[in-house]
Amino acid sequence: MMIFFLCVAALVVGYFTYGTLVDRLFQPDGDRTTPAMCMADGVDYVPMSKTKIFLIQLLNIAGLGPVFGPILGALYGPSALIWIVVGTLVAGGVHDYFSGMLSLRYKGESIPDVVGYNLGGGFKQFMRLFSLILLLLVGVVFVLGPAKLLAKLSGVEVGLWVMAIFGYYFLATILPIDKIIGRLYPFFGAILIFMAVAVPTALMTQGYEMFPNLTLANLHPKELPMWPLMFITIACGAISGFHSTQSPLMSRCVCSEREGKFIFYGAMVAEGFIALVWATVGMCFYQSPEALNASLAAGGPANVVSEACTTLLGGFGGVLAILGVVVLPITSGDTAFRAARLLISDFARFSQKEAVKRLYIAVPLFVVGYIISLANFDVIWRYFGWANQSLAAIVLWTASAYCIKRGKNHWIATVPAVFMTVVTNTYLCNATIGFNLPMNVSTPIGVVSGVVALALFLFVFRSGNIAKMTPDNG
Repeated sequence: MMIFFLCVAALVVGYFTYGTLVDRLFQPDGDRTTPAMCMADGVDYVPMSKTKIFLIQLLNIAGLGPVFGPILGALYGPSALIWIVVGTLVAGGVHDYFSGMLSLRYKGESIPDVVGYNLGGGFKQFMRLFSLILLLLVGVVFVLGPAKLLAKLSGVEVGLWVMAIFGYYFLATILPIDKIIGRLYPFFGAILIFMAVAVPTALMTQGYEMFPNLTLANLHPKELPMWPLMFITIACGAISGFHSTQSPLMSRCVCSEREGKFIFYGAMVAEGFIALVWATVGMCFYQSPEALNASLAAGGPANVVSEACTTLLGGFGGVLAILGVVVLPITSGDTAFRAARLLISDFARFSQKEAVKRLYIAVPLFVVGYIISLANFDVIWRYFGWANQSLAAIVLWTASAYCIKRGKNHWIATVPAVFMTVVTNTYLCNATIGFNLPMNVSTPIGVVSGVVALALFLFVFRSGNIAKMTPDNG
């Protein structure tokens, strides 16, 4: 467990050092009036305390990704822990901070508008469609995942839980943000904290150790390549484009720009901790990658969660820990549909103050979501993984554009943007859901795509042409 605690320590130190560097680079203005203060509508623009916003932001972004992803990533061995720490601090944290703070500067607007102000109208229209598709995929994934866990826990069939969760999501989507989300999330947060603390404590006190013959080599029993699959698989545990669709929800509730580091960068670091917990469970509770893979084969990551929690914490504690895992996707799925509603309303300039107008958007959204939920879960998850990381790359390029236009050090966002571009394009070329090319062909294509993207970015922005394309009102 020493490796786990060293990783946790690295996250904490990184928050106070690298997080502070990112915050100082952006230069938050404590005297600037935030959207929550000047545009309050009692529905979406609602001033809240920074502690409550942090908790809601964490629950919004921490869905199945930091649990299921790291469990699957544990098959690759300790390299997964390294990527969770490094990815969280230099990629995920930067992504989440800028997506939240830029939305704050742009009157709480959704991420497609933020991208459009910095990368141009073409990217804005593309992002509207891409973000909407991702939000629907997330909403569906975060219905099926918790439904399976609750069915395993209760014995009630999955279909009934799907209906119940969809019902809750619908209410959370149309009601004012402080009526359900603001009131239930503190309770959900308490269960989440119990899970995040109790599980690693039980591992430590009961003497579990990591896989024998510790090595950074690829340990995957199916010999699936670490590059680029590990970076797509772990997903939200290190960086997630989905987070950029959630940050505007909270940017509409922030009372001061100086709270941004704690809320946005801090929530990503907290999610990184959750990812470390479940990657460590995968590597400690099961004494070999083969044993972990056998449990996954028997029932997927949900089976791992159930086995680990009930064995480590007993009956009651195990139920609470499982509920802590269930809370994560449910508190992301509800805001995924809510963000989709806001994205459509922003595009159509359709007021959402009246309840009936919220229904006009929400009802068709849920019909489409239910239809998608009938597809194979594993296929939906693979498409979600690629779309999620692709969106993260685009948002990082947006942060780079914002910085370079203001003469700031853009490399803090550009480097992870290039890396994620290479990862996602390599995966798309190699994966069966993509072009199914050999890895020795896919990797060079991915690398070239990253180099070309960087060259075009530097040429366009340093030539001054971008000023004609991006009417920046921030």
